Amino acid sequence: MDVDEKIQVHIVSVWRESKKLFSIHGKEGMLILTDKHLMFVHKTEVKMRWWNAATQRQVLTFLKSKDVMIQQDGYDEKLLRTDLENKKNMEIRFDDILDISHEDKTWAGVLNLEINQGEKNHKYQFSVVQDWVKYPFKDPQKYMKVDWSSLVQYIKERQKITN
Repeated sequence: MDVDEKIQVHIVSVWRESKKLFSIHGKEGMLILTDKHLMFVHKTEVKMRWWNAATQRQVLTFLKSKDVMIQQDGYDEKLLRTDLENKKNMEIRFDDILDISHEDKTWAGVLNLEINQGEKNHKYQFSVVQDWVKYPFKDPQKYMKVDWSSLVQYIKERQKITN
């Protein structure tokens, strides 16, 4: 992450699933869009109290408007840089995104992403979760219908390499 980058979008309670054959479990995290990168942070230093409050505020926000171009109070670029020190978190340059699209499914709005990571391409699906089941594994129980179109457009407009 560059020093001059600013957070444009910050969504919590995001479920990422890998679109591989035999992929079973996904990961919960935050999807963060800056001026130059898309990040998925699932190992964070923020407190659980902040996370729970941000999730509740986000649900209310999405019930009013489906647009994902929102930000969360209490999380800034300094915290993001700290979280990105953990190599398990993803930081994707816009030009490493080979394909980005969104679709409205009956159960949720979904962001589809194909990225180039070194010599391999990976496909992921992101969705926003409203409610979770905790046992035996943490899994989404209820998804939110959100509109990813403005986020997709934001990234496409800033890519130097396009298909």
